[in-house]
Amino acid sequence: MLRAIIRRSDAVDYLVDDEALELEGVRDAGAARWLRGVGNQHDARDVKRVLTTTDRATICGYDLIVAAPRPISILVAVDDVAAPHVVRAHQHAVAAALAYLEGRAVVVRLRRGGNDSEQSAQWGRVVAFTHGVNRHAEPHLHDHVLVGSRPHGATTVLDSRALFAHLHTGDAVYRTVLRHQIAATTSWRPWRSFSGVEHVTGLDEGYRKIWPGHRDERGEKFSWTRDAITEQWSRDLTNFEPSGVIDEPTRDRALLDEHAFGAAFEGRWDVGRRHVIAAWADAAVFGTSLRDLDRSVDLLYPELLEGQGVRELLVSTSRARMVGAVRTRGPRPLADHQLSQWLSSSRERSRSR
Repeated sequence: MLRAIIRRSDAVDYLVDDEALELEGVRDAGAARWLRGVGNQHDARDVKRVLTTTDRATICGYDLIVAAPRPISILVAVDDVAAPHVVRAHQHAVAAALAYLEGRAVVVRLRRGGNDSEQSAQWGRVVAFTHGVNRHAEPHLHDHVLVGSRPHGATTVLDSRALFAHLHTGDAVYRTVLRHQIAATTSWRPWRSFSGVEHVTGLDEGYRKIWPGHRDERGEKFSWTRDAITEQWSRDLTNFEPSGVIDEPTRDRALLDEHAFGAAFEGRWDVGRRHVIAAWADAAVFGTSLRDLDRSVDLLYPELLEGQGVRELLVSTSRARMVGAVRTRGPRPLADHQLSQWLSSSRERSRSR
């Protein structure tokens, strides 16, 4: 899940002081890392410089919280060998989501001659904090990514409407890249069901019962060492009762789930690039890379290439679904080089009729 919390204060001690030792020895370095910029991530004065704003704005920045699906977090608790690779895959996917947001959602509005326009922008400094538990001591792999409200070189703050409009797509990008990366670096195979539930092949569903993640009470904030949290998880696991393993879909991992892709546009009259990206990312059942995702959508929908902010160009739902071409040629490949061949073959068949 990706959500944005508005920051109206530059107080960052809550994050800087939390060393998240529950991931010590699993994470490659400390809790904090610079995604852009330099400084002492353990010094609140350096970290708060990320939260750039203007004199007139009341928002100084955003805390982008990027959380792994429940079964992915559980892997960190039950598989010591895979855990470091899962954390690296998570951080890789966080970077992919940030790249998507900066490419399409970070814009500033300019007014010239009575007309509004959107100009793409980029954050100058970005710092992230990787944590491994929630307030109930459950495995909960997530990042807090701090960004400013005024992009680098801009004189005004970013358009928050655009940022929030693209969050759902940024989350879909994060999850599909995460599935792809974990499958590439571990023996686990994450996948997404047609109904939108994330699973991991071979991981018993009983783990969700002891670590459900969602509780009515907020819970108290504690700091855990790695030894203390693994001991706590061991106690939790004494209550584990097998519930069975969900069988993964019997489908070609290299192909898009066209049924899921088309269903994503149900109820829409028109479709923008962000909707296509989200639908493609989710319909890549076993995940895909950011490179293949971007290139595939740009190849198939060149008229949406310049889409950004909230003023995206739109296509019809029938154009987005491409039902005719899919029916003729079959499901679309996820790899962009194979998709080029699919598209060429589809065009050749159309010309021959």
